[in-house]
Amino acid sequence: MLVLRDRKPLYAQFARLLRTAIAEGRLKPGATLPPERDLAAEYGLSRITIRKAIAELAEDGLLTRRQGAGTTVTRRIEQDFSRISSFSEEVAARRQLARSSWILRAEGTVTPAEAMHLNLSPGEPVLRFHRIRIADDAPMALEFSTVPRFCLGGIHEVSGSLYAALARTDHRPVRALQRLRAVPFTESQARLLDVDAGTPGLLIERCGFLGDGRPVEYTQSYYRGDAYDFVAELTDLQSVPA
Repeated sequence: MLVLRDRKPLYAQFARLLRTAIAEGRLKPGATLPPERDLAAEYGLSRITIRKAIAELAEDGLLTRRQGAGTTVTRRIEQDFSRISSFSEEVAARRQLARSSWILRAEGTVTPAEAMHLNLSPGEPVLRFHRIRIADDAPMALEFSTVPRFCLGGIHEVSGSLYAALARTDHRPVRALQRLRAVPFTESQARLLDVDAGTPGLLIERCGFLGDGRPVEYTQSYYRGDAYDFVAELTDLQSVPA
């Protein structure tokens, strides 16, 4: 219940109520909020107050608003930066269904940028896998992967997890270098991810290596900033006993 004696504005009180419900698990990830008019009637507030509170939580990434689909509690995924894992593995670990919508699956010759990351000579063949990565029914990321042609028998060997396909040919990376930076989504990227153009996202560039040092993967992944948390365990080596 709202504490009317609270000095905070009513929209802030209602926003706090929603935050608490999400934090305590009473509003589950993916749950759809009732319409604004129903919330307004239940709590004795104006629809403007309800709308302002929802907008605050949407800006913080706790709620997702989609035209014609209402407002839902954002599904968030934690990706562990301390180990190499695929999107499919991260989603499956949280008991969600991972799938893809293909943008491109093709064979070609290496570009100068790809050649630099994959240590290939000009004209060498590569396989490209571009797709929308989806958890349950929510688009979570855009993934643009390139691997040298020798890693796989062909493009159709990848139907789900790229890493599973690479593992079958003994070319799954055992080490990777990653770089993360914040980017705004372009109109075309936003359309594919069902967010507004200019929405903040996270770009991760990954180069994966075999045990002998050969690079076998160059991937650029654009993650929705409102749906992902990146986690890494850090250790102070000076405090670790020898």
